[in-house]
Amino acid sequence: MRIETELKYDFDDVLIRPKRSTLSSRKEVDLTRTFRFKYGGSYRGIPVMAANMDGVGTLETGRTLKDLDLFTCYKKDIDEKELIEELKDNKGKHVAVTVGRNEYDYEKLSRINKKASVRNICIDVANGYTQALVDFVKVVRRTFPKSNIIAGNVVTGEMVEELLLAGADIIKVGIGSGSVCTTRLKTGVGYPQFSCIAECADAAHGLDGHIIADGGCTTPGDVAKAFGAGADFVMLGSMLAGSYEGGGEKITIDD
Repeated sequence: MRIETELKYDFDDVLIRPKRSTLSSRKEVDLTRTFRFKYGGSYRGIPVMAANMDGVGTLETGRTLKDLDLFTCYKKDIDEKELIEELKDNKGKHVAVTVGRNEYDYEKLSRINKKASVRNICIDVANGYTQALVDFVKVVRRTFPKSNIIAGNVVTGEMVEELLLAGADIIKVGIGSGSVCTTRLKTGVGYPQFSCIAECADAAHGLDGHIIADGGCTTPGDVAKAFGAGADFVMLGSMLAGSYEGGGEKITIDD
């Protein structure tokens, strides 16, 4: 074991120092960005994403956010037939199909792609530090050369680089920082999110890659800090949860 003594920061540890601006109103700010990815794909839109979690990454969320020029990573357990129809209707530009890293997930991707082009693939696992994930990214890149591939989650620069070189375009960074994530409590594993973003962004951009800051945002100010740290995209879970589009069960608590 090696103990790191250098200070690492979460969102609550930092503030953005203001500077003079030529803008006269916040209404003049254009949030739309254009990205060209490492393996040839591209995306144009507002770089804020709905997380691929229950109560957030639903088909209804995808439809609503698409109209707002935002992105949705669908949760894993969406009905396959419904998912295919949605991809056919909306061309899949502002959404990603989320899978794990096993044979079932590969076969699922293949079935979907035969009936509706999968433009964006999100390979999401709890522990991104496995050779199995690296190998799966390589296989998906070979099989789906025209798709944009998101992979994660990791928190360090060296793993960001390895996944990019394996075939991913975008790396999801953040472990244990989500509001409902228990990884830090159960395993003691994690990394302060602001420092994680800064370090992973530096590693990714050096290889023409991109990152998604996933987890830890509880206020709009946190989103701004994530972008300030170098994130290309920011993924939101709890900030979008509880909406009608999330489809969760309504619970009423009596006094």
